[in-house]
Amino acid sequence: MFFRRQRPKNPTFQDRLENLRRAGFTVAETPAGAVRVSRDGLAIDLREENGQVRMAGDGGILMGNAIGVLVDGGFQKFFRTPSGAKRPALAQDLKALHDFDEDLREALGEESYYNESLGTVSTYYLYDRVKDRDRGVPRRVWE
Repeated sequence: MFFRRQRPKNPTFQDRLENLRRAGFTVAETPAGAVRVSRDGLAIDLREENGQVRMAGDGGILMGNAIGVLVDGGFQKFFRTPSGAKRPALAQDLKALHDFDEDLREALGEESYYNESLGTVSTYYLYDRVKDRDRGVPRRVWE
């Protein structure tokens, strides 16, 4: 009948990578077996799991061959690589990261949620006023 709806097609991992290429992203294999998707100095590593796209890590700014993720230090945001290299995050970096994330989700065909579309989200939060808060109950003065 003419009222029959077409079934939605579930694109393969390779189809999604091709969509990223068409959207202006650079797609390259990494030695770790992931696929690095980059554009304008920003990147993220993706993996295939059961035919679905999974983020192998967090997206961020390219610092050499490593991806620096956004860290909120309470007083300032900065990018930090797994090796510990740091770089301050400028307003233009945050806007570029936000645009990169939105364009990546759209090219992959994923849903964009309202709360994630409001702004850039930090990967880590390191506030100096709550030092050692994750190490249990601190030693009291009288102990």
